[in-house]
Amino acid sequence: MATVYDFKAVKNDQSEFDFSQLKGKTLLIVNTASKCGFTPQYEELEKLHQQYKDRSLVVIGFPCDQFAHQEPGSDADIQAFCTLNYGVTFPLMSKINVNGKEAHPLFTWLKKQAPGAFGGTVKWNFTKFLVEKDGVTVHRYAPKDSPLTIIPKLEEVL
Repeated sequence: MATVYDFKAVKNDQSEFDFSQLKGKTLLIVNTASKCGFTPQYEELEKLHQQYKDRSLVVIGFPCDQFAHQEPGSDADIQAFCTLNYGVTFPLMSKINVNGKEAHPLFTWLKKQAPGAFGGTVKWNFTKFLVEKDGVTVHRYAPKDSPLTIIPKLEEVL
């Protein structure tokens, strides 16, 4: 059975990111965009990162331009925007697709683990997947859900 720790991705600096290095940690994986009505959630994601990183939470952003062209920038542009406007220090990956034939394998797996209400697709930017330490149990949160609403579940699983 596959776990989240079986996947790899490309960081926004083009280096490889191997999820196996995160074994035993709780992950909050989010598809992000810089020109979305939900973009201010970066601030809350960073707050969760700061508040829980010492308790083994890792927040990971995956920029995606599949929804209304709301992430048009390069990986470098995205990093600069997130750092300058929201003080983001959690890892950002290279821009990916989350739906369709070109979807990143991690998101294909996440959608199978927690299909949600939209037939196993990601509806919009800032869909959040909370992966427990076992690497298999996944909780899904809608784009409109504030990252801070996840705190009770974080307290339970950390």
